[in-house]
Amino acid sequence: MKQPKFIFVTGGVCSSLGKGIVASSTAAILKSGGLKVAIMKLDPYLNVDPGTMSPFQHGEVFVLDDGSETDLDLGHYERFIDVPLSGVCTVTTGRVYSEVLAEERDGKYLGGTIQVVPHITTKIKDKVKLAAKKMDVDVLVVEIGGTVGDIEAEPFLEVLRQMKNEFGNNLLSFHTTLLPYLAASKELKTKPTQLSVRELRRVGITPDVIFCRADVKIPKALLKKVAYFCDVPNECVIPAETVRSIYEVPLRFQKNNLGDIIADKFELGDIKFDLEDWEAGVQKMLRVKSEIKIGLAGKYNELDDAYLSVIEAAKAAGFHHGKRVQVEWIDTEKIEAKDEEEWTRLREVAGVIVPGGFGNRGTEGKIAVAQYARENKVPYLGLCLGSQIMAIEFARNVLGIADATSEEFDEENKSKNHVVHFIPEQRDIRKKGGTMRLGAYDCKIEKGTKAYEAYGTDQISERHRHRYEFNDAFLPKFEGSDFQISGRHPKTNLVEIVEIKDHPFMVASQFHPEFLSRPLRPHPLFRAFMEASVN
Repeated sequence: MKQPKFIFVTGGVCSSLGKGIVASSTAAILKSGGLKVAIMKLDPYLNVDPGTMSPFQHGEVFVLDDGSETDLDLGHYERFIDVPLSGVCTVTTGRVYSEVLAEERDGKYLGGTIQVVPHITTKIKDKVKLAAKKMDVDVLVVEIGGTVGDIEAEPFLEVLRQMKNEFGNNLLSFHTTLLPYLAASKELKTKPTQLSVRELRRVGITPDVIFCRADVKIPKALLKKVAYFCDVPNECVIPAETVRSIYEVPLRFQKNNLGDIIADKFELGDIKFDLEDWEAGVQKMLRVKSEIKIGLAGKYNELDDAYLSVIEAAKAAGFHHGKRVQVEWIDTEKIEAKDEEEWTRLREVAGVIVPGGFGNRGTEGKIAVAQYARENKVPYLGLCLGSQIMAIEFARNVLGIADATSEEFDEENKSKNHVVHFIPEQRDIRKKGGTMRLGAYDCKIEKGTKAYEAYGTDQISERHRHRYEFNDAFLPKFEGSDFQISGRHPKTNLVEIVEIKDHPFMVASQFHPEFLSRPLRPHPLFRAFMEASVN
């Protein structure tokens, strides 16, 4: 078996510096050189996975083909390297501890004392090595969440130290750090970076490359100062200045010879890193000046990250059609309350997206948004919950089923008309806690539909994350109307795509197409939706 190589990315001074973008950009550069790469996230929090975490706190849950619910950084990874990742690429402290404690209960450690070192750190190391093996990579990039100095991050840093001893020159340590700008003195300061690197050295880690984050241009003298005080070569201190688009970052890094630095340190020989297509795509994005307003009718509007993949997919589709997407946040609770200012905001958009979500807060407002889009021929793209909303709205306002609703919204079971209900195939495992339909499932699309026109094929596979589904018991009531089921799962016959016939574009999917959209290759449904919105 080939010896994989590892690049660990840590962060210092403060959080939200963009370690995930550094990891993604590094992997994108390496992939452009013909290397097989994957990216892994080590998260210090004690939750077992992000699946039950509030989008208000943690942003979206990104779902992989195998059904793993992961941190939103894995969405960045896949968008940058266009490689489908696996559940082995995400690890949390909670998962590690739960596994070690379960093994202790089963007697694996023969009554021995369980400690952070070696038991927890060994478990983490095993998971990193497993990811490299399962993904069959030349290089595995590993992002350690949190900030150096955090108590929670200590075991992961210890893993980095141990693996550096084990793998030697086959492992590199990258450190992303902040150069704060002081307005009073009009200068960037390097001292926090020096202290962050000192903290790394305290635990036995010396970074091979340092990325200096700043919102302004960094003078070369300051980069040399960081190199001098942090004991790394000048060329290994790389500016990570704020750019117009995150997709510029790999190009900026490669202009500073990051790929060549890695190839030299890993002794990979002469590699040509070809980012021409990437650069052409980014330049196309940056040239776009004309804007288009797209409404996002969600319930987690206080945090953009809650709909990160949706926003990125909409932007990619906009650039594809020569438009810069301006997201207009539509508060569905205000729509429900008939707030005129919110309704004015809705009337000004060229198209509207109703994304996924759980619970009944704001759902009546979403139904009103769907009714507005249908009646006024405004392009509508429904995602997961957005498809259920579309079915309920049509049942109420076209078919005359006044109390049509979802089993999810009708906790007291007041309505007999659950147009959307709990997935039948999931009921048997509900008692075991397995209530979600997660991961990639096939879909067969009806020819002659807008969905078929968008995809150009009748066989697709898409990622899911839902508990509820269109209730086929109501199908006879929908037959003969403009409401069309245009895609089903071939084995279970579950509804996957619905659309309105007499409409420029009103299409909704039970799956989450945003998870498979890429910056230079927008998802077919987003692309078709944006085309209708532009026109």
